[in-house]
Amino acid sequence: MNKLIGVLAGILLTGNVFAMEHGCSASAQSMFLACGFDTKEGYLEGLAICGDTNTQATADACLAALEESQDEDADECGDQLEARLEVCEKLDDAPHVVSFGEEFADNFVNPLLIGGSIDPNPWMPLVQGNVWVYEASGTDEDGEELEERVTVTVRSDVKLIQGIPCLVVTDVVSEDGEVLEDTDDWFAQDVDGNVWYCGEISKNQEFFEGDEPEIAELVDIEGSWKAGRDGAEAGMLLPFAPVVGRTIKTEVLLGDAEDVIDIESLEGTESAPAASCTGNCLVTLDYTPLSPGEFENKYYAPGVGMIVETKPDSDERLELVEFISN
Repeated sequence: MNKLIGVLAGILLTGNVFAMEHGCSASAQSMFLACGFDTKEGYLEGLAICGDTNTQATADACLAALEESQDEDADECGDQLEARLEVCEKLDDAPHVVSFGEEFADNFVNPLLIGGSIDPNPWMPLVQGNVWVYEASGTDEDGEELEERVTVTVRSDVKLIQGIPCLVVTDVVSEDGEVLEDTDDWFAQDVDGNVWYCGEISKNQEFFEGDEPEIAELVDIEGSWKAGRDGAEAGMLLPFAPVVGRTIKTEVLLGDAEDVIDIESLEGTESAPAASCTGNCLVTLDYTPLSPGEFENKYYAPGVGMIVETKPDSDERLELVEFISN
């Protein structure tokens, strides 16, 4: 750790590049340092805001809140490091090296033929025109009742990413008929039936009290990423033949998209209004080191896809209420 700090300090101060350690844990430690620099930058920017006031009392109150926020941010950096290192341990400290890109184009199928001459992945059938509609129930962390509706649609559009044809799948989250999140996901399927995650563009919207008319506004595209851009790499969304105990990185853009799944069972049982599975559900544990301590269990019925999503120690639940199979 101290060696790595010295290497990065040398790069920052002199511009020189030295030989350094590599692998999953080395990457995690570098991200810990980056998080620390971001925290310090935020603190300095906050100081500028606190200083731009005409009373000492206001400045002091601002500074107190800023220092509390900095402590929380620093703690989060440590929590993220620990979470990343736990993933690295599961992966035997292997770096994320995948067979994706132009040199591997022959390993991927024409996605427009999935469901015809090409069999779909049973856990994520990327057949054009397939539609999954989910409804949320339970209460969120603020005690508010969940009323979200999620609609996932496989379109016929193909986006070429690093020489790989990726099918466009829309994921729309709405509440009371108003769209809160509109995402285009890009998925590819290889010749073995594995579904790959090539990236996404996610448009997040919010309502603001006092607006007239009250219309959701675009606030950010947080979580968006694309394989081959800014260091992002493709991940595997779901394997054709999952193996219990395997850990898989599904999204790879350090600091922005770091989703991971653990294959927990192939013998799960769950039911939703539109589908169920008894003793043959694929069960995954989904999480990201960017939000340490937050986990989801997802249940997949063969031939249908995800039917239920739950959060451990919570009554939050997302259920499949309609499945349109093309």
